[in-house]
Amino acid sequence: MKKTLESLRKDLASLRAGRATPALLEKITVDYYGTPTPINQVANISVPEPRLLVIQPWDRSMIAAIEKAILKSDLGLTPSSDGVVIRLAIPRLTEERRRELSRVVKKKAEEAKVAIRNIRRDANEGLKRLAKEGGISEDEEKKRQEEVQKLTTKYSSEIDSVAEAKEKEIMSV
Repeated sequence: MKKTLESLRKDLASLRAGRATPALLEKITVDYYGTPTPINQVANISVPEPRLLVIQPWDRSMIAAIEKAILKSDLGLTPSSDGVVIRLAIPRLTEERRRELSRVVKKKAEEAKVAIRNIRRDANEGLKRLAKEGGISEDEEKKRQEEVQKLTTKYSSEIDSVAEAKEKEIMSV
């Protein structure tokens, strides 16, 4: 359940909320001498201003490849280069795009909740199997199922709060 929550946090960090963050580029890979490599492993990424990302490749010959990878990505950003660094200006989000991103956040949160419920179901089935085989008593099975339900409730509420915080971040102008 912890892994599901962390996965959701990572997914939401890569959503563009109108602010520059190096996490935006985490999923983008660049062809580094024949090997697909994440941008953050071939360049230094900094945020000098709230709406600007600066990418400084360690190898200047990688600038064109990095620009190409960013253009191919679904970020919708256009890089500008001066031969030394690449600048990514993050434009303000339109109201329509904010609503669309908000729906994406809700969808990802619901997917995470479904994953949590699947984990709960698997745990409960395992407990039933143990009780049937005589590994644990019926009382012990009920007690463990209650613990699993408490964990499910806890992680579902954490998912809600993470999603709510991201939506608030997206909707703020």
